[in-house]
Amino acid sequence: MRKNIMNRLPVILPVPAPPPPAHRAEPVLDLAVPVFNEEADLEPSVRRLHAHLRETFPYPFRITVADNASTDATPLIAARLAAELPEVEWIRLAEKGRGRALRAAWSASSAPVVGYLDVDLSTGLTALLPLVAPLLSGHSDLAIGTRLAPGARVVRGPKREAVSRCYNVLLRCTLSVGFSDAQCGFKAVRRDAAARLLPLVRDTGWFFDTELLVIAERAGLRIHEVPVDWVDDPDSRVDLLPTALADLRGIARVGLALARGALPSGRPSRSYAVPVTVMALAHLLLYAALRPAAAAQAVNALSLMACWVLAQPVLGRPPLPAPPALPALAARLAVTAGSLALLRHAAPGAGLRAELAVLAAAHLSLALPVAVARSARGGRRCRTGSAAS
Repeated sequence: MRKNIMNRLPVILPVPAPPPPAHRAEPVLDLAVPVFNEEADLEPSVRRLHAHLRETFPYPFRITVADNASTDATPLIAARLAAELPEVEWIRLAEKGRGRALRAAWSASSAPVVGYLDVDLSTGLTALLPLVAPLLSGHSDLAIGTRLAPGARVVRGPKREAVSRCYNVLLRCTLSVGFSDAQCGFKAVRRDAAARLLPLVRDTGWFFDTELLVIAERAGLRIHEVPVDWVDDPDSRVDLLPTALADLRGIARVGLALARGALPSGRPSRSYAVPVTVMALAHLLLYAALRPAAAAQAVNALSLMACWVLAQPVLGRPPLPAPPALPALAARLAVTAGSLALLRHAAPGAGLRAELAVLAAAHLSLALPVAVARSARGGRRCRTGSAAS
C-alpha cells in the first residue's frame, strides 16, 4: 500500500499548511532540513526544532523539510507535519543529494535569511540565534557553526574527529581558506548572497557546503563563525570513504577553477600554489586508481606525467618565473620514484595507503622550498614598499 502511495507523490510538491491568519507576517528565517530515509528521526527532530523556535526566536520563521528521494515513510511524515504545524512546509525531489535539496529549498524561499541544519540535531539549538543575528543585522553575509574553534564543545569519536580536522587542514593547505569548519551541518546565508552564490556551485552532494564557502570567501563576502555544542550521532549514515574521495575530487575541481580565473574573486589568487597542489592531488587519485593494474614505479611515472601535461596550461601563468617544465617534471619524477623505492626497501609488504602517504610527502618536500622562497620574496617586497613610502 505504501509503495502505491509513494508512486503517486509528485517529483517536487510543497504541501502548504492550513491557510494562515491574515496577520501572520512573512518569515524572516527559512531553515531547511535535508532528509533521506529519516522516518525514525524526522518527526521528533522537527517538533523539537519547531518548539525551540516558537519559544526563543523573536521573528517569524519557516521550517522546510527537503526530502531528496526517500524510499521509506519520510515524505508521508513530512506531509503530516506540514499539515499540523503552521510554520512547517516540505518539498520532495526525485534525486538524492544534500546539496541538491538545499539548492531547491533556498531557491524557492522568499525569506531574507535561509539556512539549514542536519535532521539529527547534533548541534545545540542555543547557537541558532547567534548564528542568524549577524545576518539579520547586515554585519555578515554567511554564518557557520564550527566545532574546531575555541569555545566549541564537541562529543564524538576519535575517528571522526581526526577525519574532520584533517579535512579542514587540507582545505587550508590547498585552497587557502580562512574558515575553520567546512562541514558542520549548521549554516545560514543572506538570501541576496545565496542568489549570487548558488549559480556558481556545481556540487549536489556533501561537498556543496565547502564549495559554497570557498566561492563566498573568494568573492569577498564576510563569513561569521559560531562555536557550537556538538554531540555526534552514532547512527550517522555518512559513508566516510566515498565521501572523502568525492571531497578530494571537489577540491581538485574548485582549485583548478580558481587557478584559471573561472570563479569570481575579491582577493588575489595564489595562481602557483593552487594548481601545483591540485596537480599533486590528481596524481594521488590517478595513482590509486591505476595501481592495482601495474607496478608502482610504472603507475607513478604514467600518472604523474599525465597530470603534469594536463596542468601545464595553468602552471604556465605563475606570478613568479616558473622553472622550465621538463627539468621540473624530471625532479618530481625522481623524488616520487625515490620515495617509492625507499618504501619498498624499508617495508617490502607496504600497501597502497603507505605508497600514497610517501608520495604525498614527496610532493610536500618539493613544494616547501618554493613556498619559503615566495614568502621571503614577498616579505622583501613589502619591506621595500614600506621604505619607499
